Amino acid sequence: MANAVRAAALLLYLWSVFVQFSGLSGLGINELLYFRVISPEEIGYIFSAAPAKDFGGDFTSFYDEILLVPAEPADACSELKDREIIQGQVILVERGECSFVQKTHYVEEAGGKAVLIADNAVDNDSQYLDMITDGTSAKPNIPALFLLGRDGMMIRRSLQRQALPWAVISIPVNVSSLASFPLKQPPWTLW
Repeated sequence: MANAVRAAALLLYLWSVFVQFSGLSGLGINELLYFRVISPEEIGYIFSAAPAKDFGGDFTSFYDEILLVPAEPADACSELKDREIIQGQVILVERGECSFVQKTHYVEEAGGKAVLIADNAVDNDSQYLDMITDGTSAKPNIPALFLLGRDGMMIRRSLQRQALPWAVISIPVNVSSLASFPLKQPPWTLW
């Protein structure tokens, strides 16, 4: 009986989050992709990100432990440094200076498996942007996801504070199975 009550409470909570989230953005909960930071532990949360609307690929595999490497340069508007570290990993990029497509192209060219483009508005903790093509002929094939500015800033700040070159993440995370997995969302983000 107690398990049924807990399950019903969790479902009610998730529904209220969905309803609340739907009013903040044009996106529905099923249009987001989720990832979990494994390390560093201080940001060991489940984060949400919005996939690009009309470019990039889809995740065809689950990555239980893959590196989330901050791009250098941070805006990924030119050729990326540290290609040996980037190869086969997910790359964290900052929004600004060039198009989402260009950023994704540079990450793909450097061997990245996917790109998370964090909003440069570091106080943004609720508004997802639609990432669309830029009208060029570039057609990157790797997954491209938009990350809220506050989330990107907190991940970068944690890595800098601990002098870590990357985080370890699991991506994508199936939030529909969270009844048996602790729902640990960032305390600064409402989703």
